[in-house]
Amino acid sequence: MQTAIQGLYGICMRLFIAAICLILGSAHAATVAERLGLPSDAKLLIVHADDIGMSHSVNVASFEGLTKGSVNSGSLMVPCAWFDEAAARFREQPELDLGLHLTLTSEWKHYRWGSLSGHGPGYSLNNATGYQYSSVSDVVRHASPSDVKAELIAQVETALAHGIQPTHLDSHMGTLFATPEFFQAYVEVGRAYRLPILIPKARMMNEAPQLADMLKPGEALVDHLYMADPRIPIRDFDTFYAGLIENLQPGVTEIIIHLGFDDTELNAITVDHPDYGSAWRQADTDFFTRPSTTALLEKHEVHLVTWRELGAVLYPPE
Repeated sequence: MQTAIQGLYGICMRLFIAAICLILGSAHAATVAERLGLPSDAKLLIVHADDIGMSHSVNVASFEGLTKGSVNSGSLMVPCAWFDEAAARFREQPELDLGLHLTLTSEWKHYRWGSLSGHGPGYSLNNATGYQYSSVSDVVRHASPSDVKAELIAQVETALAHGIQPTHLDSHMGTLFATPEFFQAYVEVGRAYRLPILIPKARMMNEAPQLADMLKPGEALVDHLYMADPRIPIRDFDTFYAGLIENLQPGVTEIIIHLGFDDTELNAITVDHPDYGSAWRQADTDFFTRPSTTALLEKHEVHLVTWRELGAVLYPPE
């Protein structure tokens, strides 16, 4: 009996020690910064231009920001009318860090697009006129998870057919975070194509822990996510963005911006929709193409990091 008890005690102790080692090992796991060869407390930043491919104005402003400004990443809307132009620009500059802005909504008043994976009456991703729904709530109400996943795959495959090697995936209007089923499709497509997906770690842990449970360790690469809020007057955008840069915390932060010009085309597209409209996009363009913004990043020792680099951390080359 004593031998048996001693044996059981030995097993328990080994399991206890193994658990402690696992906890300590996890606590000292290398940060993303360290895995990129930087100090553990480095401030890493992605300045990310959304909606590339939406319009000619957005394309011109976005590629200007990517080549001349402090913008270092962006994502393409594959179903949109100006995607072909953006794809051609990417093929000319394949070193740019561009992912896919997976799109399930078409929110503008007169400028609309449909899904790539299905058409006709009854297809769950399109409304009665054949366009994608205008709101996330309508997508949740009508779309089947299987059609959502099929559309995500269609958008990735279309991009690949156009010679684009995307560096990451993210979600237009956050639609893929709206239900666990949509989020699961998002995660599965990212894994299938070995592409990191935008997941705001801090916000998810606080607001949607049930989604966080679907992830594997290390899949949530972005610690903090920021974007100008419609409650912020456009005249205050410079102050808002400068404050973000000045108060950046260690870890990986992404600032989502929307570039474009306050011109005739973008005024027509965004009519009656001042949020993310032409004046908003002009303000974003102005701030992130100024030399003073680059100087501000340098002053606060911010390291610009791309999704391509994060992808190599998550999915090392085989």
